[in-house]
Amino acid sequence: MKKLIYMMVLLCMGMTAWGNPTSYTYSFDGITNNTPANVVIGEAQLFMDVTAYGSNQVMFTFRNTGPQPSFIAAIYFKDGSLLAPIAYLQDVDDSIASVFGDPNVDFSEGTSGNGLPGGDSTWKISNGFIVDDASADSPGTNKDGVDPGEWLAIVFNLQSGSNFGNVIYELDNDELQIGLHVQGIGTNSGSESFANNGRVTVPVPAGVLLVGVGVSLVGWLRRRRMV
Repeated sequence: MKKLIYMMVLLCMGMTAWGNPTSYTYSFDGITNNTPANVVIGEAQLFMDVTAYGSNQVMFTFRNTGPQPSFIAAIYFKDGSLLAPIAYLQDVDDSIASVFGDPNVDFSEGTSGNGLPGGDSTWKISNGFIVDDASADSPGTNKDGVDPGEWLAIVFNLQSGSNFGNVIYELDNDELQIGLHVQGIGTNSGSESFANNGRVTVPVPAGVLLVGVGVSLVGWLRRRRMV
């Protein structure tokens, strides 16, 4: 019986952590349609991991999973709980906690021009809606952008009174939007713009999992008594 209680305590601790995750993964939707096949490529291999980081900070990790040719040339952040400027970049020459990023990626802050290409007026920096942005120092295939198999992490401080839960809520409700300008896509090396879509995975609430565990344990106890 003591062993069973111990197992229950461990399960509850695990389920609580599972029900309160500190990282989510998002996909992207094309907001331009220069070449439909290139939009499909981008939507299939561009992802963003959003992670609670540090004291009142959030990390965005942008991944290009490939295998089709493409590279993330610029990244835009619009509105929400983020506090400009960017706190940290993590790439070939910028580190987070003394850990450097992808050796083939090199971005700089605030250098991507007038706004997300193909975005509406609210994506324009001149209108004051951009929290911040970053772009490849030398954009081009196999240069400084995020090519297939590469990644870039960006950390923001949060505005006073905001927390990681606020950021996730805003992403899910389009109050915080992240735009990508992607170039060198497909066989024609085209370009498209993308904005964050819904979560790739939605964790199961801890309460639901505990109900399932409870039912399983009751059945196990009944079988033991019958043996």
